[in-house]
Amino acid sequence: MSPSRVSRSRLQSVKHNTPFEAIARVDRRTKNLVQRVGPGEIAVIDHEDLDRTAAEGLVRAKVGAVVNASCFISGRYPNMGALLVASAGILMVDSCGSSVMSIPEGSVVRVAQGVVYLDGKPIAHGQVQELDTLEEQLSLAKRSIGDELEKFAENTLEYMNQERDLILEGVKMPSTRIRFEGRHVLIVVRGYDYLQDLQTLGSYARDFKPIIIGVDGGADALIECGHVPDIIIGDFDSVSDKALKYGAELIVHGYDDGRAPGADRLEQLGLGFVVFQAKGTSEDIAMLLAHELGAELIVAVGSHASLVEFLDKGRAGMASTFLTRLRVGPILVDAKGVNKLYEVRVRKGDLAMLVGAALVAMIVSILISQLFRLFLHGRWLEFTDFWDRLIG
Repeated sequence: MSPSRVSRSRLQSVKHNTPFEAIARVDRRTKNLVQRVGPGEIAVIDHEDLDRTAAEGLVRAKVGAVVNASCFISGRYPNMGALLVASAGILMVDSCGSSVMSIPEGSVVRVAQGVVYLDGKPIAHGQVQELDTLEEQLSLAKRSIGDELEKFAENTLEYMNQERDLILEGVKMPSTRIRFEGRHVLIVVRGYDYLQDLQTLGSYARDFKPIIIGVDGGADALIECGHVPDIIIGDFDSVSDKALKYGAELIVHGYDDGRAPGADRLEQLGLGFVVFQAKGTSEDIAMLLAHELGAELIVAVGSHASLVEFLDKGRAGMASTFLTRLRVGPILVDAKGVNKLYEVRVRKGDLAMLVGAALVAMIVSILISQLFRLFLHGRWLEFTDFWDRLIG
C-alpha cells in the first residue's frame, strides 16, 4: 500500500469514526431520493448493489452520509457505485436492515460507528464502509462475473422468444406531431457518462438540428445542457415536473398487461399524452419509434449495453435490447464514451508554435505597413545627411 493510500485511509477512518448528525431523507428508490435530498443531509436508502448512476446523483447532491438497509456490494458482480460515493468522502453505512426505512422523513438522525440513532435511541446497527473495505469487496465480486454472465445469457435466450415481436412482428406506433422521415434523432438516456457525452455532442445538435427525445430523466439532462426535448418517453418516474411542462410531446410506455405507469402522474398534472404499448425498456421503444417512423439516423446517448450496466439496472437479461438493436440496424450510432474520444488536450509544442506564428504575423504586418516604411525612410534620410556632413 502506497504512503498516499495509507494517509487517505487513515484520514477517512478518523472522519467516519466521528459521530455524524443531520436531517434524514428516506426513500427505497434512490433516483427519487436524490431529487430532494440536500447538501449535508443523510440519505437513507434500501439499495443493494448501488449502481453508478444513483451514486453519481448522491455525489452531486453533496449528501453528508448514506445509510443503506441493504449492502452496497453484494458480491454478485463488480458494481462501481459505492466506490464513487466513498471517493467523495461521504460517510457510508450498509447492512442496517429494514428498520432504518421506518425513520420519519425530515427527522434528525445520528450515526456513530455504524449505529443509527433516532431520538437518542439506537434503531439499527450497520457496517461502516470505507474505500479499502469496498475495494476488497469489489475484488471478490470480480471473481463472480463469470457466473453472472452465464445466468445473464441464459435469461436473455429464455426471454428472446417472448419478446421476438420487437423484430419479427409489427409494433403499433403512436401518432406524433413531429415528422421523422429523413431526419436525425438524438435519444438521451440517463446512463453512464450521459452528461459528458451530451455536452460533447453540442455542435452536432446545433448543426444537424435532430429531433430530440428524452427517455425519462434524460429529459432533465437535455434541459441542463441547454436543449429542449421534442418528445419525452418512458414511465415518467424519474423526470421532473419542470421538464414535463416544457411543451414536449409526452409518450407513456405501456405494457402488455395494460399497465401504463406514467399515465396517472400526467393526468394529475393535466398534461396530454399518448400511450405506446410495447415490450422492452423505454430506451428500446424510443429507438423503435424513431426507426419505424422513418428516421435517417439515430444517435443514442447514455444507452445501456454492457453486462454491468444491465445488472446495475436490475435486469437479468437483454432480450429486448438485443432484438431492438437488430431491428434498428445500421442507422443506430451509439455515442457512449464520445467525450473521451474527443477529449481536447493542448500540447506544449503546439502552444509554442501557435505563439510563434502569432509573433511572426505581427512582425510581418509591421514590416509591410505604410507607417513603418515612412519611419524607415525618415531614419535613412537622417543617416545620409549625417554621413554627408561627416565626410564633407
